[in-house]
Amino acid sequence: MAVKTKKQLSASELKTLLAVLKARFEKNMQRHEALNWPQVQARLELPAAAEKLWALQMMEHSGGEPDVVGFDKKTGEFIFYDCSPETPKDRRSLCYDHEALEARKEHKPANSAMEMANEMGIELLTEEAYRHLQTLGNFDTKTSSWLKTPDGMRKLGGAIFGDNRFGRIFVYHNGVQSYYGGRGFRGALSV
Repeated sequence: MAVKTKKQLSASELKTLLAVLKARFEKNMQRHEALNWPQVQARLELPAAAEKLWALQMMEHSGGEPDVVGFDKKTGEFIFYDCSPETPKDRRSLCYDHEALEARKEHKPANSAMEMANEMGIELLTEEAYRHLQTLGNFDTKTSSWLKTPDGMRKLGGAIFGDNRFGRIFVYHNGVQSYYGGRGFRGALSV
């Protein structure tokens, strides 16, 4: 008898998740006009996608509202981003990474964006991905999202984040140890 892994959905969880993803996909066709749901569902139902489905479930449970935003022709994978209007509510008040969290002497946040993303099995959006997301709607008009920061900048103690204010997309910097109630992170996942 096979042992169920921690990162695997039950049949009922899978059915519920697929229904939520399908409804969101059909409601937001402007995010993926050239794609169709049966192709996406077939990919999601492959046995090799089990851990990725668990990651999608984590994105959903933490308020990310994951949706398909593209297709990678080289790998045959569908690309999901967190598409919640504001940065996911259960992923806020986080510093950038574990090193920054450990360096804080007082008032430590509960976790870091990079560590939480890793635990969920997803990646932080890059600046390029964040700018692409913003072409698909208006996101982070009241919040902001940590973005995957280039190594050189991180080594100097900085990290980047983005938001959407006054009809423009802004990407700017902060110290990696900082955290704010309105700043979280958005994730990306290829399935």
